[in-house]
Amino acid sequence: MKCDILIHGCKILDTNYRIKDNISVAIQGNTILSIFDSNQDIDFESEKIIDGKGKLLLPGFVDGHTHVCQQLLRGRTTDEYPMIWTRFLVPFESNLSPTDVRVSTQLACLEMIKAGITSFADSGGVFMEEAANVVIESGIRAAICRSTMDIGSNIPDSMKESVQDHMRHNQELHKAFQGAGEGRLDIWFGLRQVMTCSPELIRETAEQAKSLNTRIHAHLCEHKDEVSFCLQNYKKRPAAFLDDCGALGSNLLTAHNVTLSEGDITLLKERDVKIIHCPQANLSNHGFPKTPRIVEAGLSVGIGNDGASSVALDMFEQLRVLKNGVIAFWGLPVFDPVVLPTETLLKMSSQGGAAALGKEDKLGAIAPGMLADIILIDINQPHFRPSQNLAHTLIACGSGRDVTDVIINGKLIMEARNVLTLDEEKILSEAETHMHDIIKRANI
Repeated sequence: MKCDILIHGCKILDTNYRIKDNISVAIQGNTILSIFDSNQDIDFESEKIIDGKGKLLLPGFVDGHTHVCQQLLRGRTTDEYPMIWTRFLVPFESNLSPTDVRVSTQLACLEMIKAGITSFADSGGVFMEEAANVVIESGIRAAICRSTMDIGSNIPDSMKESVQDHMRHNQELHKAFQGAGEGRLDIWFGLRQVMTCSPELIRETAEQAKSLNTRIHAHLCEHKDEVSFCLQNYKKRPAAFLDDCGALGSNLLTAHNVTLSEGDITLLKERDVKIIHCPQANLSNHGFPKTPRIVEAGLSVGIGNDGASSVALDMFEQLRVLKNGVIAFWGLPVFDPVVLPTETLLKMSSQGGAAALGKEDKLGAIAPGMLADIILIDINQPHFRPSQNLAHTLIACGSGRDVTDVIINGKLIMEARNVLTLDEEKILSEAETHMHDIIKRANI
């Protein structure tokens, strides 16, 4: 039999989150064709054979919440007093040019691919047609949307649009790019947050997303000010307010989810909302999410990096921070060291993100018929060997820099740490120039 790519003799993380040894994986088109013991007498022919010896094959990571437009803010928001949004993010984003967004997205995609992130959901920015073209160019999978705001005293008019203009521009982006890149690109609707989106905008967004059979990306319960704003203005908590506006449903991805009440969790479960945690951003700025309770309630939970302004786009780091933070805050007081076990974390990094993208039946697992979004990790290194439990060691010691090869939609995107679709040297050089330019324009 023939296949496009044959990975021979690797370890794999199977659908039950167990490690299997000496496995071969055949890829045909954009899907996984076959998984079999390398010692079996199965004859596959392929022009591209990847030696999997000393490597672990995983589902590609899904970054469920990021900001590709903020890549040029790296290092600027750490050790700063509030409000970061007003002092840095607003002037930065309001001064971005289309070329800035192109370069920023190229840099974000480059970093993600090199860290084994094969899919991402962006919560909305400016000039997203530039981001869409970069997604197509890079080979990564993504769900993107425009920044959507129409109210807020600390938001400049240049960042606001009327409800009608928002809908028109979202529809234009959807028409131009939905399904582009051989189906890798989805166009969603964005709701920045309840403090900057009017009830009319939220209702219309929910209706338009439903009519186009697409999804919505929103920040939710990120901090106490947001909850206070809703209680003061709408006499409801944010989740209930969004529900009243018709936006709470299975097509909604909510990022952060730090200040959820028990009632919020129950409502989100009833509406099948997809939850994304951003561990480093949450713990350093807003607090400890009720992750064990959210998981216990049966909600789907994924992980997001929340952009590169103060973190590396590295899912291993996010998983470690979440595990240690949850144990410290929720586990230690009740003497529960397994309050967030390894299997749950691995599920969040793949299947949780896949569900948030609306692709849980296609992504997030190594199995025949699934989309071939997979990564290989070099485990023949001192920080991995020897290990009495490789899955545990993967979470405790792994890094995005351990990823050697990346396949997305059945295409080899990175081989031996060399990204094949993007010019790394050129992107780094251009990004340096654009970073200095935007600092001057934004006066930050």
